Amino acid sequence: MEREARIKKQLLKPKLSSSSYDTAWVAMVPLPESPQLPCFPECVEWILQNQQSNGSWGLDQMDSSVTKDVISSTLACVLALQRWDVGSDHITRGLHFIGKNISIIMDEQNDAPIGFNITFPYMIGLAIEMGLEFPVRQTDILGILHLREVELKRLAGDKSNGREAYMAYVAEGLGNLLDWDEAIKFQRKNGSLFNSPSATAAALIHNYDDKALNYLKLLVNEVGGAVPTVYPLNVQCQLSMLDTLEKIGISRYFSSEINTILDRTYSLWLQRDEEIMLDVATCAMAFRHLRMNGFDVSSDELSHVAEASTFRNSLQGILNDKKSILELYKASKVGISENELILDNIGEWSYNLLTENLSTAWAQRTSIIEEVESTLKFPFHSRLDRLYHKWSIEHFDSRGSQMLKTEYLPCNVNQDLLALAVEDFTFSQSVYRDELQHLDSWVIENRLDKLQFARQKMAYCYFSAAGAIFPPELRDLRISWAQNCVLATVVDDLFDVRGSKEEIEDLISLVERWEELPKGESYSEQVQIIFSALYTTVNQLGARASAVQNRDVTKHFIEHWKDLLKCEMLEAERRRMQYVPTMKEYLQSAAVTAAIGPTMLAALYFNGQELMGCVVQDQEYHELLRLTSICCRLLNDSQSLERDEGDEEKVNSVLLLHHHSGGYVPKEVARKAIQMSVFPYMRELLRLVLKEGGVLPRAGKELFWSMCNLCFVFYSDTDGYTSQVEMVSGVDAVIYDPLELQS
Repeated sequence: MEREARIKKQLLKPKLSSSSYDTAWVAMVPLPESPQLPCFPECVEWILQNQQSNGSWGLDQMDSSVTKDVISSTLACVLALQRWDVGSDHITRGLHFIGKNISIIMDEQNDAPIGFNITFPYMIGLAIEMGLEFPVRQTDILGILHLREVELKRLAGDKSNGREAYMAYVAEGLGNLLDWDEAIKFQRKNGSLFNSPSATAAALIHNYDDKALNYLKLLVNEVGGAVPTVYPLNVQCQLSMLDTLEKIGISRYFSSEINTILDRTYSLWLQRDEEIMLDVATCAMAFRHLRMNGFDVSSDELSHVAEASTFRNSLQGILNDKKSILELYKASKVGISENELILDNIGEWSYNLLTENLSTAWAQRTSIIEEVESTLKFPFHSRLDRLYHKWSIEHFDSRGSQMLKTEYLPCNVNQDLLALAVEDFTFSQSVYRDELQHLDSWVIENRLDKLQFARQKMAYCYFSAAGAIFPPELRDLRISWAQNCVLATVVDDLFDVRGSKEEIEDLISLVERWEELPKGESYSEQVQIIFSALYTTVNQLGARASAVQNRDVTKHFIEHWKDLLKCEMLEAERRRMQYVPTMKEYLQSAAVTAAIGPTMLAALYFNGQELMGCVVQDQEYHELLRLTSICCRLLNDSQSLERDEGDEEKVNSVLLLHHHSGGYVPKEVARKAIQMSVFPYMRELLRLVLKEGGVLPRAGKELFWSMCNLCFVFYSDTDGYTSQVEMVSGVDAVIYDPLELQS
């Protein structure tokens, strides 16, 4: 499709929007051997050809609003034309536009480009020196010039490295106030100052430098007369776009392109390329994406921002760059070792900065605020993919502009991205509704709805499947996931709520024999319904999985169910005998009765890949299952305390911690301790999921991470699974409610 082709093209070769502001500064660079001529006449020509009808220059406006950025870009273009004595009509119209909108300059509610209070007044002074006259009052001119004085006075007391870097970054606004020999120490290997064409051009105007000239020549040779505000920016653009594809749920359409990008990014990471290492946000993004895709990257590369103080002493810190803070926070969440103290430190200070500022004027006036809110609202470890996709689609900024020294568009296919995401999500919902209808019929056909004692949780079970395993083509995986969850819930309720000792023994006996219900033997209706549903469904799933895997795997399903019922029986016996297990004994059985095993095994077999025959015997599989099961059990326990407390025979990890301390550890303290104890298991699980090699393919290992995330979704704040209302809105959002896009 043309739409996907455009997206792929932008992914592999990002096209940045043109910057009138930077183009103007590059246009002002004189030819070294003939200073009376422009070094880059194509930039001058672009300015002449691209004035707006209202007399302005700047990013094409989707509305009629005038911003400080547009006024600044217009003034820069006027200066460039005046510098080479061309375009007198353009200059007149530009000056008229500035004069007409001069009041915006002093409006503090209007967002300003970086360094505006330094660069704009300087350009005003430069224009006056050139003999240009603005159609404004002298008091307006004086007020604007005063902005620069105030800003320079504010910065004068700051002796940090970050302040020096900032002064070099806004070099075009300082003129002779800047020590150009000092500024050039921030020059990068490519010859630029901070990859900024405007700052580099200013340095070249004031202090000739071969490397700076070569940088601009390379830039203009590649892009023509229209210069971007940052160059190069490929890695950041590509990683940001990858982020967007994942957030709105369509990354699977571009897996080949994404792999190409990640391979190249990893190569640059190993070379410690400046485009990655000298930009905090890009470095954090690269680290996160590379690690989450199995590349071996060390968090040591983020050591220079391990403390809030070192970040504040950087250029991004001086700029209070919210994007950098947010990316560092995201990067801090992908730790896979308890020894990654750098990530722990970054996570702590970046979280504090983000939350402290959410309720301030900073938050109200920054477009990135919604991304901050979504990141904090959907934590990395408790994010249900399809809910997150829906939120991201509904809050999608189709313009997607960002502000540096001028506004720019890092991605010019946002409308295509949104259209594809809407189409994909809407189609998925129709698939989900059909599947849920099929599952509701399955419940009735197997008479599971007749079990009055059992929690009826089909909607929740299917919601968990569709929310985590969302691609429409994975129907069998979602169906098996939901069926296993429902059957596990019914079995658990029989053991915990309604089943007599005789009924429990009968069910275990039937499962051990694994034959159709024998005629002539009398079993309670409950046992007959449960075993019949279990026997029929597991055999059907086994047959379908065997066809997919090209070998008989039904016996593996049966073995998991046998193990589950044995542990259920063990726990029932403990309750009957009033035996209080040690924490180790409890977790050995409780991890199994969390009932993750049957669901995960079926999911692996239906995930679209043929697995090695040794998978279920391999240590990797058992360890992934153990860690996932423990996480789910501990999270469940932390939110079912009140329910379990009401049953004198029932134990869980919270009550055990309280009991074995002799009552010294209060139950609420024990609950919090159990919640915190989940994180080491979760971190080890992530390490195994990301580890290269092993018998399981990467997509299979990621299923365990998805299940762990689901347990956080259901049990982070309450017992969402048992609740009749807690997850209803999530069910509706993923399966029924249509998208509500921003106007």
